[in-house]
Amino acid sequence: MRRTSMQLAAAVLAGGLAVSACGSLQLGAAAVTGQGRITSSALTNQVANLSSAYRADKHKGVNPQRPRGQEPQQVLTWLLTFKIFDKLAQLHGINVSSTQVQHQLAGLEAQAAQEKVSTATYVSAAGAVPPDLVPQIGRYFAILSAFESRLDGGKQPSATAAQAALQARVAHAQCLAAKSLSINVNPQYGEYDYSTFSVVPGQSKLAAESTLSAKPSASASAKPRLTPPC
Repeated sequence: MRRTSMQLAAAVLAGGLAVSACGSLQLGAAAVTGQGRITSSALTNQVANLSSAYRADKHKGVNPQRPRGQEPQQVLTWLLTFKIFDKLAQLHGINVSSTQVQHQLAGLEAQAAQEKVSTATYVSAAGAVPPDLVPQIGRYFAILSAFESRLDGGKQPSATAAQAALQARVAHAQCLAAKSLSINVNPQYGEYDYSTFSVVPGQSKLAAESTLSAKPSASASAKPRLTPPC
């Protein structure tokens, strides 16, 4: 597995996807994209899988690293991320093989082994990933690794500045891919923040009105970016 991919993986799994708030969503959809919809039932099922994994993790003495109470947003973020990277692969003519996916999964298993936990425990506790989605995680990392290789010519930069530049180019391409999908999140689950590529809880109507009537504050810059910056 490429080292830069592993660094990004660590950030994603240890850290830690603009919405038309009033847009018309298909009935029963948690989100709609240019690649189809993510149904509310599919999201509910995966949130239940994540909650089940959390209970198993707790039994093993492992605590989730992501904020509790935001499981729908966290899982929907992953489901949208998979669609975004599929789109990125399409836009850049990237095709990943099952061998490449398995290579990434083997690296993930090795990371979990270093932490002395199962892969299911590692991805759920560290990254809020339902264990059922592990194969999709492997494909996501395979696309990411292949795209990085194309951008840097397979040089695998070691300097901090070069790594940051590579990650910025990946983020820009990810933003363009997300923008091309016209992501529309059901307000019930939140809104899509392009600055963090994640679904975040939406403001209530009263909170939004209060914000509009209040004077601008330092926290204003921290609000979700509702239009893509790319």
